[in-house]
Amino acid sequence: MDVVLLVVGLVLLFAGGEGLVRGAVSLANRLHLSPLVIGLTVVGFGTSTPELLVSLKAAMHGSPDIAIGNVVGSNTANILLILGIAALISPMVVRVSGLARDLAVMTLAAAAALAFGFLGGVERIGGALMFAALVVYLAYAAIAGRRDGVPVADLPIQLTGWKEALLIVGGLAALMFGADTLVNSATRIARDFGVSEAVIGLTIVAIGTSLPELATSIVAALRRHSEVAIGNVVGSNIFNIFGILGVTAMVKPVQIAPEIARFDIPLMLGLSLALAVLMLAFGRISRLIGAVFLAAYAAYVAFLF
Repeated sequence: MDVVLLVVGLVLLFAGGEGLVRGAVSLANRLHLSPLVIGLTVVGFGTSTPELLVSLKAAMHGSPDIAIGNVVGSNTANILLILGIAALISPMVVRVSGLARDLAVMTLAAAAALAFGFLGGVERIGGALMFAALVVYLAYAAIAGRRDGVPVADLPIQLTGWKEALLIVGGLAALMFGADTLVNSATRIARDFGVSEAVIGLTIVAIGTSLPELATSIVAALRRHSEVAIGNVVGSNIFNIFGILGVTAMVKPVQIAPEIARFDIPLMLGLSLALAVLMLAFGRISRLIGAVFLAAYAAYVAFLF
């Protein structure tokens, strides 16, 4: 029964995230907000809402390993699994203004997570500092985007007022119920099968909350919009650490298990550095590299279990 509830929770997270993003983008368009602002705020926060609610719920329920595992596992899956699949569909060649800045911030966020891991957790002041870093990054990215005249994708979602409200409210409700269902069922499954909550958070929960990013990147790859796929992953990884871990720690301090601090967070940092080198030195991710990413992710999951 818990497996069924876990699947139900994942479906609700995916559907709720999709509804929230579509409704919020339509509202932002109707309010004449710029596509850049929409992309940085509405879409960015919207696709990361599943991770946020799951981590908050886990921390408040006394399951910090699921909370931190969800963030670290999502970032690892974003690089190895999501970019791996996207590159297999269509090799990614990216030359985007501001990419070096965003990759640097992503790597800095991973380094910050490593530092907090060595400290044993994130207290409220640490969470506030990370959230402040996210606000500064978003403000700078918005200003730089206007200055550089970076083209952005069209977001032609136009809905009537009641449909917007229905999607936003319904999406949030589905996300909250889905997060509660997912965390509760995942915790029981971990206990029943003798699997640690950290492993469940790093794998099943992390992949489940990354479904919006996976769907976005697959569509982008099919349409050969490499910059969207890369930007989606880089932006999500920044949001996950500075935003989600930061907000969660402000609500309730998050303890980081020693095994996650010793292995999983350093791995996440190493992958962030590797992606930065790949994109800045070569500007592309080939199908071969995509296959290597997927094989590495399979090996990582096998190692955890």
